[in-house]
Amino acid sequence: MSVGQDSTPRMPGFSPAFRSELARLMRWRRDVRRFRADPVDEATLDECLAAFAMAPSVGLSEPWRLIRIESAAARAEALANFEAANARALAGYAGERAALYSRLKLSGMREAPVQLAVFCDEATEQGMGLGAATMPETRRYSVVAAITQMWLAARARGLGLGWVSILDAEALARALSVPGDWKLVAYLCLGWPAEESDIPELERAGWETRRGLPVVELR
Repeated sequence: MSVGQDSTPRMPGFSPAFRSELARLMRWRRDVRRFRADPVDEATLDECLAAFAMAPSVGLSEPWRLIRIESAAARAEALANFEAANARALAGYAGERAALYSRLKLSGMREAPVQLAVFCDEATEQGMGLGAATMPETRRYSVVAAITQMWLAARARGLGLGWVSILDAEALARALSVPGDWKLVAYLCLGWPAEESDIPELERAGWETRRGLPVVELR
């Protein structure tokens, strides 16, 4: 580098083709619940998890804590947790809505080769409370943002990800013996999709439809 040359990193210019591909990637980021049995190689998984290292977090607190659920016993306990919570959720519906709910596949926990429990460390000292002192929930928002980045990274490699939220979070935390200040944000199933669609499964099943662009109010 010559003397006096500016060494400041600069934002690269992204072409219209890249922006189009990014929009296509986001469209194909679907919540996947049907997986093939094929394993995910460790190098590809590491590339996906690397998205956490680039994710934003309030006060640079990086509050995400990940546990890989590998043993048959741990997976069976997590699946039983889901099935009990799912039965309680079904009981909250009636008539045609209950019948539709009972037909939905809401978890890929039986098939997904990679399963991750993602927690937020509510007591982390990293970041020294900046931003989270007034809005502590932003730590969990930070975890969600990191998951979203990983989701896109996984999809760009052809992997599918399913977010299981029908769980007793406190019971799962106890089963995994995590610290009391860790709060469950997501149980993620990751693997190769058994089917592909750019339309959400819940929309295809008739559960709900997208609203489209948000309405922005001016005040």
